[in-house]
Amino acid sequence: MDRLVLALTCAAVDTALSGVLLFDLEPRLVDPVARIFAGILAGPAAPPAPWVMLGSTSRDEDLWTRARLRRDGDGVTFSTEPGPLIEGDRRPGPPTLIVVPDLVRLSVSGMRGAVQLLGADVAVVEHTGLRHVARPRARWLAVCSSADVGRLSLHLLDRFALRLPVAGLRLPSAERLRSRVDSWATAPRRTESVTVTDEALARVAELLGHDPSVRRELALARTARAVAALHGERAAEPRHCDAAAQLIGLPMPGPPRAAPDDGSQPSGVPPVPHRPGGARRNRGPSELPVDQDEGASGCPSPQPLLATEPPEPIGTTSSRVPPATPFPEDEAEPLRDFAPLRSPWQRTSGLAATRGVVVGARRAGNLRDLAYVRTVQEAALHQRLRRTERFTISAVDLHSHVRSGSAEHMLVLLLDHTCRDDDWDWQLPLAPFLQWAYTERAAVQTIEVGTAHAVNELRAQSASARNVLDPRVADALQRRAGRATPLAHGLDEAARVLQRAFRQHGSGLAEAWVVVVTDGRGNVPLEVSRTGWRGGAVGTAGVTDAFDVAGRLAAMDRTRVHTVVIDPGRAAYGHLPGRLADALGAILVQGRGELDGDSGRVADG
Repeated sequence: MDRLVLALTCAAVDTALSGVLLFDLEPRLVDPVARIFAGILAGPAAPPAPWVMLGSTSRDEDLWTRARLRRDGDGVTFSTEPGPLIEGDRRPGPPTLIVVPDLVRLSVSGMRGAVQLLGADVAVVEHTGLRHVARPRARWLAVCSSADVGRLSLHLLDRFALRLPVAGLRLPSAERLRSRVDSWATAPRRTESVTVTDEALARVAELLGHDPSVRRELALARTARAVAALHGERAAEPRHCDAAAQLIGLPMPGPPRAAPDDGSQPSGVPPVPHRPGGARRNRGPSELPVDQDEGASGCPSPQPLLATEPPEPIGTTSSRVPPATPFPEDEAEPLRDFAPLRSPWQRTSGLAATRGVVVGARRAGNLRDLAYVRTVQEAALHQRLRRTERFTISAVDLHSHVRSGSAEHMLVLLLDHTCRDDDWDWQLPLAPFLQWAYTERAAVQTIEVGTAHAVNELRAQSASARNVLDPRVADALQRRAGRATPLAHGLDEAARVLQRAFRQHGSGLAEAWVVVVTDGRGNVPLEVSRTGWRGGAVGTAGVTDAFDVAGRLAAMDRTRVHTVVIDPGRAAYGHLPGRLADALGAILVQGRGELDGDSGRVADG
């Protein structure tokens, strides 16, 4: 916990360290850690700094500007003022704290705001009648899972100068935590007069290894400068660089440096400053304040720098988790969106505030896009206090919709697992469509039939994903085959998904591709899938129902819906995929790229 408090204090001291990124922090600890940071920014005996929460629905209109209505004589004046990201730049008092509970799910507008403001010397904002030029003062506290870091833009990650792996963090009692925060709050808070020596810069390059990033070098040097300032020293030396590296969890190259014999502070994280009224002993190099269990006495138990590892049985494979690092993106598999910091181009006309799927409600700032049900519910809570004869709705009751951005492209994958055998990889014919979905940042709907672990083998399974990088899409491509093939219900589900998408998004959904991978041998009638009643022999009822439902898909808007059937090239009933493609009005693609000996035909691939 001391490492976290010290890192937050460094971010409060130096504006160049305005971004703090915590890896693997438990969701329940986001609010307590944010309150700790707000208290550090405000200082002792002061109210906490104001903080703003950003998420997947944050828009440019909500982040950069804010509309104000004021009474002016007999009328009302309207003015545009700086929004939450920049409103504290010219305001006295503590800076604003921006909290991002999940950096991966942050909206594109929020990501762009972080890239523009974090570490910037000056911010120029020109937006809807507002011109704002000032040095950013806001501090950012973001949380991200190290397993999802490959989905983030490297430009965004580099903006966070302070990164800490905090898996398994445990907060002490409120009284003990308050004492630690107050101890660091009384430390010196000026870094402008602290210089960084040439030896410290050389040590920074040595700590970061070969070919380091310039931003990482600057971040580590600035962290060392902040550590030196908190310790009341005028120059950052190599030992402060070592302390900064240990603070963020950076592996130390070679053995740790020995403590000096002259009684000066040894290398490592500096101790909590002395406070009047209570004596604190300095920690030696074998007592670094890392996150660890606390003994019954209330003090952290000593932990050596080179602790012995737990024993492992001979002949077994180690299952230990890889060591934590402040730069997990170096080892992560990249799964980033195409142009992750650019919003998709919107063809839809009209105001941006009235587009997208409704995800909630908030107090209205105008009379556009009102949420009538939420408004009536709010007004009903105050009717008894207002004591009016009729149901009254006041201005404070008005709520408007909160909408999320809607994708302009959609990919519907209908996967028949019973048509896939061990010698055929259906990801090869699916690759062009998955690549299109990745490039266009399309929403993905997977519909699976014939899986071995289906909840109900008589029904199709449907799942929606934000994009093709969602792990559920990869899982859908690798499931084992089962027995039943409710193909008709799968096609019916595809038609329902498209109808709902066009109804919700209207003309905002510009293009949709429906890709069906099947051999056409459906053995579950549609009525059986809907009711669950199993009668006698079904015969060809499942295939006939699939052709009937395909007609519904063929009747949709052909300018926006494109349909493809991928033929697995089965010898038995090899004509069924072609007939299904005719019923759908779809393009027939041969899924195998080699000569099929049984049917004597060559696939196009």
